[in-house]
This record gives sequence, structure tokens and C-alpha cells, in this order.
Amino acid sequence: MIIGLVLGVLFGFFLGEWATYLKPLGDIFIRLIKMIIIPLIFFSIVTGITNVKDTKTLGRLGLKSLFAFLVTTFLAITIGLVIGSILEPGTGLKLNLDKSFMPDSAPAQTTLQIFDTILNIVPDNAIGAMAQGTILQVVFFALFTGFTINTIKGEIADKISDFFRVVSHMVFQMVHLIVQLSPLAACFLTAWVVGSQGATVLLLLLKLVGCAYLGFFIQYLLFGVLIWMTTGLSPIPFFKKSFEYQVIAFSTSSSKAALPTTMRVAKDNLGISQVSSSFVLPLGASINMVGIAIYISLAALFFAQALGKPLSFYDYVLIGFTGSLGSIGGAGIPSGTIVMLPLVLGAVGLPIEGIALILGIDRIVDMMRTTISITGDATVALIVDHSEGLLNKTIYNGSNIIES
Repeated sequence: MIIGLVLGVLFGFFLGEWATYLKPLGDIFIRLIKMIIIPLIFFSIVTGITNVKDTKTLGRLGLKSLFAFLVTTFLAITIGLVIGSILEPGTGLKLNLDKSFMPDSAPAQTTLQIFDTILNIVPDNAIGAMAQGTILQVVFFALFTGFTINTIKGEIADKISDFFRVVSHMVFQMVHLIVQLSPLAACFLTAWVVGSQGATVLLLLLKLVGCAYLGFFIQYLLFGVLIWMTTGLSPIPFFKKSFEYQVIAFSTSSSKAALPTTMRVAKDNLGISQVSSSFVLPLGASINMVGIAIYISLAALFFAQALGKPLSFYDYVLIGFTGSLGSIGGAGIPSGTIVMLPLVLGAVGLPIEGIALILGIDRIVDMMRTTISITGDATVALIVDHSEGLLNKTIYNGSNIIES
């Protein structure tokens, strides 16, 4: 991705307006993303809901974990929106995208009344909602499908759940194959942007990266505040002992790759019980992506500012809601933001093709984004474990770190 970004910048400078001819090659990638986004949202949400059955066997532990993940996601979305509103990273960038890029199905949120908007979330034709790409209606149908499957008892419910898991696995593999084209897309689309916008766009993209890292830093400090407020423990041991799994997360940009090390560090070095480390951490790696939540909300404001589109209060609410869903759906997906950002953009009437602008910087942000997300999982595991009276405070406060 970094090589693609650098080559794209060079091609943009040398080719100038001729770089426009490279854009169709990048547009193929955008079309592939648009092709897969509806199946990905539908099957990932249905599979996620059917997997929630597992939390019933662990009672309070599951409910506490889910609540804590929702709280951290809400804080992350808020951080992204506040930083984007104050620093305005998209101001100064003038995007004039073709009107055909605008999602036809996105409602004009500024003109709809609240009850009309709620009514429009419920589809009168589920297949039509998928065909038209009406994101919120697809989300509603996926939620309804998942909850319905959970009400079915017996062997048939297991077969239906297995079907969705298998298809979801196939869709994730399709996403994996599409994302392999990201470096080429980053090269072609960055060349087009630089060739048409000039060097100014690079400074604004660096500003977006800076805003994202500021948001990650604030979220990191909030983890310490949450630990202190909910457990009464100093967060210093947590920060010191978390470095090992954070390095893996940063270098691989994969929460799943860092998960085994995170589970070992949580149990051996942080004093988190076996039941919490083996349940809360995998659950978090599947549904809790606070790093993505920060960046998705920030990127949505970036595009709105670049297009000069004013956002209403309800638009902010929609960004928060769809950003939360996007962070859940993007969990475990390489470059999850690229795949899930259209969910947020489409909901508030912003052109999905805007993601072309940030392809080149995604990898730079993704490293820290993943680090923050896996740290959030460990934070929740620690808080939940302490609330159940299972945390070994001697190990947590101890200076000795058990090596693998």
C-alpha cells in the first residue's frame, strides 16, 4: 500500500491531467467494493447475531462484555466526531465527484421528519433493498433475520446458522481477494487525485492521518481512565504489560494475529482469569473495533467537509449508528475501514467513491487502528474480570512479567 501510494504520487506529479486515464483502473476496485458490501453487511450481521447465543452459557459475563464493548464504541465514535468537527481535516479540499457517484437510495436526511426516517428503515421489499443498496434497510433485515434464527429451536436452527457461517466465510474470502488489489488501486487513484488536485491534497491527507492518531491517543488514555474508574486499580501496570501484544498488532495490522499473544499476556501478566481471557478477548476481536469506529466517523466528516455538504444533527446520529455497525462488521477484515466505510457514507448521502481518496493512507492508519482495538479488548476483559471477582490483583500489580 505504501509503495502504491508513493508511485501514485509520482505518477500524479509527472503525468498531471493525463493521470485521469489511470482512474478507470482504480474504479474497478471501487466497483468490486460496492459489489461485495451488501452481502458482507447482511451475512456478517446475521452470523454475528446467531453467534451471540454463546453468551447465554456465560450469563453475566457475556452481558457485561457486550455492554462494555458498546460503551467503548460509543466513546470512540464521539472522539472521531469531535475531532473531525473541531479540526476539520477536509476543509480546503474541493471534490467535484460526478453526480452518478451519489447513492440514489440515500434519503435526504435534512428534509425527512424523524418518524418518516424510522419508517424508511423498514423495507417493504427486502430483495429490492439489497438490489438498490439501501444500507439501513439491509441492516434492519439482517438484524430481523438473525433474531428470527435465534428463536428457532432444535437441529434445524443449527443447520441454518451453519449455512450463514459458511456463506459468511465465503464472503470474507471474497473480501480478502478484493483487498489484495488495494495497492494497485491506491496507485491509480492517488495518481488521479494528485494529478487533478495538485500537492495540496497530500497535506490534507496528512492532516487526516494526524487527526486519526490524535483520536487514537485520546482513546488510549480513556482506557486508563476506564480501568481506574471501574476497578480502582492504577492503569500503569496495564499499559506496561500490554506492549508485547501491541507490537504484534501494530506490525501485522490484524487483531486476529495478535489474539493468541493477547490471551497469554492477559492471563499470565495481567492476572485476568482463564474464563475471561478465553471468552471476552475472542468476542472482542470479533465485534469490538474501536479503532475503526474512530476512523470511520472521522473519515465521514472529512468527506462531508471536502464536498461542502452540511450535516444535520440527525446526520451525526446516523454516522454514530452506522459507524458502530461498520466497526462491528469490519472486525477481522484486512483494511476493514475501506470495506465498511461505504455503509456510513451511503447512510448520510455522501458518494461512496470518496474512499478512493484515502486508499493510499489506509495502511498507515491501520497499524495504530488495530493496536487501539486490541488494547480495547484487553481493557474490557480486565474490567469484566474484576467485576466478577476473578482478577488476580497480585499478578496484575506484580513487577514480574512471565515470558513465553
